[in-house]
Amino acid sequence: MKQILQDMASGETSIIEAPAPVLSNNSLKILTNVSLISAGTERMLVGFGKASYIDKARQQPEKVKMVLDKVATDGLITTFDAVKSKLAQPLPLGYSNVGVIQEVSPDVSDFKVGDRVVSNGAHADVVAVKKNLCARIPDEVDDESAVFTVVGSIGLQGVRLAQPSLGESFVVIGTGLIGLLTIQLLRANGCRVLAIDFDKGKLSLAAQFGAEICNPASGGDPLSHAASFSRDRGVDGVIITASTQSNDPVKQAAQMCRKRGRIILVGVVGLDLDRRDFYEKEISFQVSCSYGPGRYDTSYEEDGNDYPVGYVRWTEQRNFEAFLDMLAAGAIDVEPLISSRFDFTNTSEAYEELTSNGSALGILLDYDSASSERLSRSVKLVKNYEFSAGKPILGFIGAGNYASRILIPAFEKAGGELHTLVTANGINSIVHGKKAGFLYGSTDVEAMLETPKINTVVIATQHNSHAKYVMDSLNSGKNVWVEKPLAIDRDSLSSIETVYKNVHEQPINSKTGPQLMVGFNRRFSPQIQKMHGLLSRVDAPKSLIITVNAGFIPKEHWTQDPLKGGGRIIGECCHFIDLMRFLVGAKIVSISGRSMVSNSSRQVMEDRSSITLGFEDGSFGTIFYLANGATNFPKERVEVFTNGKVLQLDNFRKLKGFGWKGFKKMNLWTQDKGQNACAEAFIEALKTGVPCIPVDEIFEVAHATIEASDILLSQ
Repeated sequence: MKQILQDMASGETSIIEAPAPVLSNNSLKILTNVSLISAGTERMLVGFGKASYIDKARQQPEKVKMVLDKVATDGLITTFDAVKSKLAQPLPLGYSNVGVIQEVSPDVSDFKVGDRVVSNGAHADVVAVKKNLCARIPDEVDDESAVFTVVGSIGLQGVRLAQPSLGESFVVIGTGLIGLLTIQLLRANGCRVLAIDFDKGKLSLAAQFGAEICNPASGGDPLSHAASFSRDRGVDGVIITASTQSNDPVKQAAQMCRKRGRIILVGVVGLDLDRRDFYEKEISFQVSCSYGPGRYDTSYEEDGNDYPVGYVRWTEQRNFEAFLDMLAAGAIDVEPLISSRFDFTNTSEAYEELTSNGSALGILLDYDSASSERLSRSVKLVKNYEFSAGKPILGFIGAGNYASRILIPAFEKAGGELHTLVTANGINSIVHGKKAGFLYGSTDVEAMLETPKINTVVIATQHNSHAKYVMDSLNSGKNVWVEKPLAIDRDSLSSIETVYKNVHEQPINSKTGPQLMVGFNRRFSPQIQKMHGLLSRVDAPKSLIITVNAGFIPKEHWTQDPLKGGGRIIGECCHFIDLMRFLVGAKIVSISGRSMVSNSSRQVMEDRSSITLGFEDGSFGTIFYLANGATNFPKERVEVFTNGKVLQLDNFRKLKGFGWKGFKKMNLWTQDKGQNACAEAFIEALKTGVPCIPVDEIFEVAHATIEASDILLSQ
């Protein structure tokens, strides 16, 4: 497939060839016929990308604070690398797509192959879109009209919030694409409309759609015009579809409104409000959210759970359907909004039109390549590459932020030879595959596992997929390195143990057969290695305290979902259970814990917990895993007390020793959590046949982590 991406560092747009996306649950795979460049949103994104780093920072002051907090805790170099990596992530453009369904996931029953649909898919000749973000197109509506549906639904949701009634007077501030569609929607509701803008051409279209017009650039006075338009009663409502940093649209909207008027913000404007403007008239002000109810709700969008129509009449999907119905009935006319058409392959010309012509509205991209050209699941990235016999040859599954920024470079540096990078959407396999030097980018895990040259698989995907990929890889005879956790439930963990034993056909820890490794990198960091060396010479029990300032993550995030991420104890705290197990050097024999419980809901807050482990040698340790701390407090601290001595490690930068003969401190210029050393140790283990973490220890930590989570959740 081919897709348009924007470089966020430079603002440049380009088309890349990538493997066709894999179909996930509740999804449709669509062959695109036409897509619409959103003049407002995409012009803003391109402008942001072309801005300097300083201008980018000025536009996102909240992100600047996050960066400064990270500098304070993690250091300048680590923070700079993280920011640079973030800006290097290309951004898929587009969210208004029309095409024909090529495939549906087995759990979808309300769409079928061959249906013509509109979706919020990107500018790509193949898109995979969740079913609740799609709608079937009526036969009476052509592709070029239907492609305005998603943008039109943004205006429709604003109109719904305004609750217009027959005969009311409304002002629309901003006559861009969404503004002009909003005007038509209000007119269809029987409202009188006054349109305000500085663009003469757009106002001409507004007049064509039945609105009165006011152009401040030509001397028009919005306030006096609105007063006259409302017969000196004040307008019933204002819908703001403009994009500006000025506070004037909101202030003027309040001054135009009658007592108890309504203001709906659909666009992006300054919000330095004057209370007096709203107080005396008891004006209602509401911000409209995209296409409607369901937007940004993972249960609705990702999991496919619809809202009951009796309680939520208009969801984003039902708004799509309503807009399509209005197109079919002729109540909305989008033909005058089409500014230009380009072949999809002429991306540079299309975006030159967008950035150079401020009056451009609907820019259409047409797709006409053959279906067979679009559906390839693998793309060769390097012309010729000879792999070394006997060396670790890697297939990677997953290339998210951590994998692309940390893991792939670590394995390349360690001497692993990079063969195939597999991702679900295909784009990351190309972007990061080219950068790292992989031979292939792919969306086909099975084909990668069947590749004879690949002898080692690195798994860095969503947590609930780890167990399956681990078992499939072991059954294919591949060595496995999996980012934590190994599994998110007991059944999956038990199945992995069974597969591991079966493929070895010998007792656990045998040097024959594929190796299994979990990415517990902290035990390989230089300061932890120093601590381990010091502690191993002390023949006495240890007391450990590990404090993790984990940071707040919303409960809606996938890591908090027990079925997707396993929760934060299984998903992240396993790192610290392994770290404690490594520093003590003895088996875990007891586990206890306590979580904070919400006063109001009595809900267990698992990410605000303490876990105490007892060890076979008499040692014990407590992990404080806390999501309720300050962001500028160091994230991780490790303290060990033993035999009159203390070791204190602060955020993997500063290690202090108290009472140790010949050791006082070990400080690093940059934070080092052992990611590179972990990859090196695994590659070396593949050469020697001796695992860098004994596999029975890996399973012990996995069982202990799941037990700890169960204890915390059972309160």
